[in-house]
Amino acid sequence: MNSTIELLAPRYDIAWYPWAVQYFFMIAVSYASLWLAAPALIFGKRAWLPTARLALLACVSTTLVAPVALLADLHQPLRFWHFYAYANTRSWMSIGSVVLPLYLVSVLGLAWLAWRPALQARRNAPGLSGWMAKWLSLGDSATPRALVAIVGLAALLLSSGIMLYTGAELAIVKARPLWNTVWLPPMLVATGFIAAAGLVLVLNRVSGVCSHATVRQMLYVLLAFCAVAGLIAASWFLDGINANVGSVAAALESVRHSPSWRSTALWGGITGITLFIAVAWLVSRPAQRQPALFAWAWLLGLVAIHMGWMFRWVVLMDVQHVARNSAGFHHYGIPAGSSGILGIVGTFGLWLAAILLIELFIPWRQAQQGGVKPPPSFDTNTSSDSLNAEQGAPNHG
Repeated sequence: MNSTIELLAPRYDIAWYPWAVQYFFMIAVSYASLWLAAPALIFGKRAWLPTARLALLACVSTTLVAPVALLADLHQPLRFWHFYAYANTRSWMSIGSVVLPLYLVSVLGLAWLAWRPALQARRNAPGLSGWMAKWLSLGDSATPRALVAIVGLAALLLSSGIMLYTGAELAIVKARPLWNTVWLPPMLVATGFIAAAGLVLVLNRVSGVCSHATVRQMLYVLLAFCAVAGLIAASWFLDGINANVGSVAAALESVRHSPSWRSTALWGGITGITLFIAVAWLVSRPAQRQPALFAWAWLLGLVAIHMGWMFRWVVLMDVQHVARNSAGFHHYGIPAGSSGILGIVGTFGLWLAAILLIELFIPWRQAQQGGVKPPPSFDTNTSSDSLNAEQGAPNHG
């Protein structure tokens, strides 16, 4: 007797929309920027003060916008209170719902402490900027340096929690072999630092600060974390081809016959290697040629931002195209509405609005809390870059 067996696979909608990409990108730039600001802001390294100013600007703006993208990705934002009403200590998302607000408060507290002396100096300025400075500075008492260090260390500790939970909530999903690997969380961190360093390079250019010290420091950060990301990718690949079982081998098998995934891997490899080579070439140039070449470093910053964002798009969106219960791949067309292109553009627009508001009302260029304030008289042989580090570009707020 002849018989047939039909296998039916249900159609599933994707669980995470581009809002999730925006959140994972913004929060990664946030915690990485905080660490880039730490040498001057927390540990008092004066040479890092120009970088700390820019990195803190990037950190605060992305920290404010990231939770908005996260709430939007809940599909029903007002149900966020479920995380607290029905807490689950075994859920990384539930743990993140506690860590994220604490991290947000710590970053805002650190930024207020860092910017407060500059706000106090503007208290008597005419117009709205002076009134805002008087209101935000909360008095004229001194800001203890020890308090900045304590709050900064607390923020760094909480940022480590953000790194852990954002990576772990993906890595524990056994139904997705491309997520279920120990190599994913460190790769998210490495690409986060790449994007944050790139953003600092771009802000250094567009803000008019144009510090050569910042360019040099961020290029070394890019060089280091491009190398780290390359080692992680190579380790993940070798782990997969040498293992008979395991999530990495299953992940590679699931995309082996996909031309789009091969092109994605090729794109990622070429972009990373090109960025590494370009940065290495820049930092190896003779000192007399570096100032002219560093003027174009912001273009590498754009490539670094692109690399950090696209990695998260591939991980969060493209992985959901791989069918879990049948062979092949599901097509996903980005909608034009708030769950697609409009949401992506809107999130970056909200981040730009946060940057502009800080620019208008916060004298972040004059912030001295992270370093040692120079004496009234200084050596006339001080380099122009050192002066730029202390004075910065004029604030147009």
